[in-house]
Amino acid sequence: MAIQCSFLPDVLCNFPAIDDTLIRAARKNIDDGFRGLVRAYGNVIDAVVQPLQWFLNYLEWLFTSTPWFVVLLVMMAVVYAASRNLKIVAGTAISMILIGVCGLWGDTMVTLAMVTVCTLIAIVIGLPIGILMARSDRLQSIINPILDVMQTMPSFVYLIPVVVIFGIGKVPGLIAVVIYAVPPMIRLTNLGIRLVDKEVLEAADAFGSSHGQKLFNVQIPLALPTIMAGINQTIMMSLAMVVVASMVGVGGLGKNTLQAINNQFFTVGFLNGFALVAIAIIFDRTSQAYGRRLQKHSEVIHG
Repeated sequence: MAIQCSFLPDVLCNFPAIDDTLIRAARKNIDDGFRGLVRAYGNVIDAVVQPLQWFLNYLEWLFTSTPWFVVLLVMMAVVYAASRNLKIVAGTAISMILIGVCGLWGDTMVTLAMVTVCTLIAIVIGLPIGILMARSDRLQSIINPILDVMQTMPSFVYLIPVVVIFGIGKVPGLIAVVIYAVPPMIRLTNLGIRLVDKEVLEAADAFGSSHGQKLFNVQIPLALPTIMAGINQTIMMSLAMVVVASMVGVGGLGKNTLQAINNQFFTVGFLNGFALVAIAIIFDRTSQAYGRRLQKHSEVIHG
């Protein structure tokens, strides 16, 4: 039988919570302090992110201004160089032609530019952090919980501090995507280097290799298949954030999908979703094939 709250003290029926006035005061102080910090260092923040803006704008201009057949040929050449698989090349050509026929070529190029920039930034940030984690168990124990939070926090939440600091535009969306996509790069770089056979490292030590020589000539080459898996995951997560990033001003297929959701345009949403899936499959199959080639070449298979 249920216990009636009318017979019990209030503290046993309603969970004791912090007073609303105190919460409002704390929230106001934190928000005001945050905004004051942004206003004080606004010029520094703009100067720091300006190169990202230039890089993204240049890549968008390059992808959208280049004739479509040149872009298609370059994509096919890159896919073949990485995969050595004509089926994947044919699939890439058919997918891109279907995207172009549906009138989504320009938006797809904008999305490709954004994903390319995000992936490059994630590699530049994630690779050295993963290497440092592989060298230090203590650093790994500190960074792992941070990566757990980054991977489990809802992707929309990343937009809140990013928009407060950087405002609305392409760069805030870019930064939110990088924050969401970089953890797999760090984790798999760390894992790949830790899985390198200790006997191989002992052999390198026996030949008098320095730490740098062991890292660049032994550990990174043997860890490349796992690092490639990290790059693959980073690309997939960047594509998964395309629609979320469009909420703060990033264009391309994500913007079209968001507009289709707002206006209930089923066909437009489906076509843009199809284009995103096609790009994801192209990246996934190509990077997986490249990873398998690396494994075959090194004759090392990491679990």
